Parts: sequence; structure tokens; C-alpha cells
Amino acid sequence: MPRGIARDHDKKRAALRRGAARYFAQNGYDRASMTGAARQCGVSKALIYHYYDSKEALLSDILQAHLSDLVQDVEAAGAKGLPGLIHAILSAYADADAEHKLQLDALSTLPPEMQRPLIDLQRRLVTIMSDVIAAENPNLGGDRLRAVTMSVFGILNWFYMWNRPGKGLSRAEYADLAADFVRGGLTAV
Repeated sequence: MPRGIARDHDKKRAALRRGAARYFAQNGYDRASMTGAARQCGVSKALIYHYYDSKEALLSDILQAHLSDLVQDVEAAGAKGLPGLIHAILSAYADADAEHKLQLDALSTLPPEMQRPLIDLQRRLVTIMSDVIAAENPNLGGDRLRAVTMSVFGILNWFYMWNRPGKGLSRAEYADLAADFVRGGLTAV
């Protein structure tokens, strides 16, 4: 008779995702191993394989959870306009540096069938941002709207890439600055 699912199954999976994401981000996904991920999580290799049959399955689950949560937060904030959306994205990035790094660096290493649903989630994020920008400046369209949309993501990624914790602006202060900067730019194009 097969074993049932433990009551804390989802909690354990979430802990494995967080620990493995930190390990993969610190060591580089391509050089990382399931043994190292298990060690980082403080569990046995057998336990991590109980939850994930491969390193790819673990990465896919990390990115699926990260992007799904991000889409959920962004969808909820879209109605608050550009400042609310920018704050929501930067807030969602908090404590998700490892997951964000993996999204940027490792998603392309997954097989195409595992990439597709993750890329769909990324496209959903871009569409939400694009719709909010278009509402701010209805004169933008086509390639110009796409360029502005992707530039906004570049501005938001600055905080993740180059901001050093405890130095300079806080996350909320940077979100205010970014929203003002983008809004000001939208009136000029």
C-alpha cells in the first residue's frame, strides 16, 4: 500500500525550494548537485529525491512557485496603477533574490516542455505591465510600448542587481523614485 501524503507536505516542499534556490544561486545551477541542495536544506539526499525526481524538476518547481506568486501579486496590484504595480513588483522581489537569479540565469537550461509554462508566466507579467503603461500613455503602442515596458523591468531589476542592503534608498523609496521616473518619462514620449 502506497504511503499517503504527509500533512506538512507543502510546507516541506516550500522549505526545499527556498534552500535549493539559495544553493543553486550561490553555486551556479549548472555546477550544483542534488546532494549539495539536500545538504543546504539540512535533509538527506533520499528525502529530496522523495519530493523531486531530478534537479530539473526541482528548478522547475522553484521557478513555477516564484513566478506564480509574482503573477498573483502583480495581478492584484494592476488596478492600483503604475505606482502600485511598481511597489508590488519590488515588494515581491524582496527575499526572492535567489529565485530571481535562477529565473534570469537558469530557466533556459530546462528542457523546452518545462520552460513553456514558465515563459507563459513571464509573458503574463509583461502583459500586465504593458497594459498599465498603455493606460498611463494611450499614445504608446507596438514596438515603442514593448520597449518602454521592458525598460521598466530593467529599472526594477536595478534594485535587485546593484542595490546593496543597508546602503542608499530603501526598497519602498526606490519604488517611489522608479514610479516617478517612469511616469515622468511616459509624459515625454
